[in-house]
Amino acid sequence: MCGRYTVTTQQDLIAEMDLVRADDASCAGALAVAPGLPAGLTSWWAPRWNVAPTQPAPVVRTRAGRATLGLLRWGLVPHWADDLAIGVRHINARAETAAGKPAFRDSLRRRRCLVAADGFYEWRRDGKRRVPHWFGPGGGGPVTFAAIWDRWRRRDAPAGAPWVESFAILTTAAAPLVAPLHDRMPVVVAAADRARWLAADDLPAEAVADLLAPGAAVVAGWIDREVEPWVNDARRERGDRAG
Repeated sequence: MCGRYTVTTQQDLIAEMDLVRADDASCAGALAVAPGLPAGLTSWWAPRWNVAPTQPAPVVRTRAGRATLGLLRWGLVPHWADDLAIGVRHINARAETAAGKPAFRDSLRRRRCLVAADGFYEWRRDGKRRVPHWFGPGGGGPVTFAAIWDRWRRRDAPAGAPWVESFAILTTAAAPLVAPLHDRMPVVVAAADRARWLAADDLPAEAVADLLAPGAAVVAGWIDREVEPWVNDARRERGDRAG
């Protein structure tokens, strides 16, 4: 699974993908339901060392024909949901079964996106302690996780109320590097495959199935680094990766 990740190189991703940054109005829904800023964070657009569920995070979508970076809430809330709280159960979607799940199938066909990141965390048990490990490229730099999104608002919302746009990260079988700590990991979309994943076309699941298959080659050169336990607290941020 993926329950926490880092995104500190989004400016590099903007340059690499020639992204447009979304305006404030298009981020209003996610920000309206955002929790308070974690300690040490000055903006939801700032570099993040501890992105947690329900928080807004940078996500790439195709908007008006351009790849655009905007803020979406982590934890997918289907458009038909009665309550925002359902998103807590939908931070991840299994790549193997998403096409058959009511919460995910329409989004997989029509609303694919990429989560801007540069690594993710998993935890090792050491007695009663949970020891965080960071997985990411040894040389640094941005990566993108396969994700899907949807938009939602209460049925009794007033006209013109902003939609809450949210996402789920697709997961697959863990690569050998990650497997000792967890059997799942985010689907990492290689740079060469990003445009196909982001295509605005209504695609059947099989059209992108190869991108969701476990791909050890995509994470070649990644490292496993033990980091400090402050990461365990989702309310905290810090300006450097410790370890």
